Amino acid sequence: MSGNGTQIRVLVVDDSAFMRKVLGTIIGGDPQMTVVGTAADGREAVSQAESLHPDVITMDINMPVMDGLEATEHIMTRNPRPIVVVSSESRQGATGTLRALELGAVDFVAKPSAAVDLDMVSVREDLLRKIRMASKVRVVRTASRSKVAPDPAGTGKTLIQPGAAYPLFAARKAADKFPVIVVAASTGGPATVMQILPKLPKDFPAAILLVQHMPATFTSQYGQQLAERATMRVKEAQHNDALEPGTIYVCPGSHHLRVTSNGRIALDDGPRISGYRPCADVTMQTVATFAGPMGLGVVLTGMGGDAAQGARAIKAAGGFVIAQDETTSTIFGMPAEAIKTGAVDKVLPVESIRAGLEKRVLELLGPATVAGGPARIKA
Repeated sequence: MSGNGTQIRVLVVDDSAFMRKVLGTIIGGDPQMTVVGTAADGREAVSQAESLHPDVITMDINMPVMDGLEATEHIMTRNPRPIVVVSSESRQGATGTLRALELGAVDFVAKPSAAVDLDMVSVREDLLRKIRMASKVRVVRTASRSKVAPDPAGTGKTLIQPGAAYPLFAARKAADKFPVIVVAASTGGPATVMQILPKLPKDFPAAILLVQHMPATFTSQYGQQLAERATMRVKEAQHNDALEPGTIYVCPGSHHLRVTSNGRIALDDGPRISGYRPCADVTMQTVATFAGPMGLGVVLTGMGGDAAQGARAIKAAGGFVIAQDETTSTIFGMPAEAIKTGAVDKVLPVESIRAGLEKRVLELLGPATVAGGPARIKA
């Protein structure tokens, strides 16, 4: 995607002159990158994005005149460019960064919490890697992600017809199995997840485990933002939580999440597995053992191959696997690797994944009996 041979043209946006210099030095020191411009606020960023046509923009959040969120929304609406957010790990920084990802930013780099400017060299490799990745992304006008996307038919309704009810699990025996869904995502995941999980109904009769590659300082805030949108119950997973249908469990970024043989969550902060923590393969493999045919895997956008072996395990146990398609993936790495295993049952665009989940859950449980007859799946 770079506009000048192998050179990736970068626009640096930050209200700190010293930070602009630090970022410029890091980026300019890479032989494949060049800084084509800098901006001290969002308004300048919007203007320079239009005039310079950079391949990638690094975007600060807290700036005068126009902040990074408003600038991101303007750029992604009018003149889409890959944006990598560079912001602090503080609670406020996490909130802003996650919002920018919803608005269409590709990825983020967290500034160190102490001596922010001077310590940026400590995240040099992460920054350069994510700029390289962002330069290959096919961007679209994604600022509309700030709102929950409507369903393909534009009805705003779930797959289940009005009046239909899911089975009530409160009255069922604890030994009964219910569907357990693992949603795995990395780059592009936060915005993609927001297009799927908030649209599931409150009484959706499955437990959902969300494994998003994200630093620990961000997952708690991410769970809160998801809870504000979703009708299902959302919580950051805690050690020894019992899985319950109708609940979304967000895996802490500092831990791997496993499901035990008695349906409880086990967290551990051990070393990275295959380069990841949290590792979706680990979660999926234990869900396959626990849930068997009631296990479902959803592999969303992201770089790398995490979830491929997990998808294989779920399929081998009689479960069902959905992968996001290439067209709607920010990075078609994780879904592509899962598809290569032969374990994926359905490859779907993001707008169809929610309906695919509902259909599979109804197939597993059978339609709920309601006044007037059983629930029916819309054609």
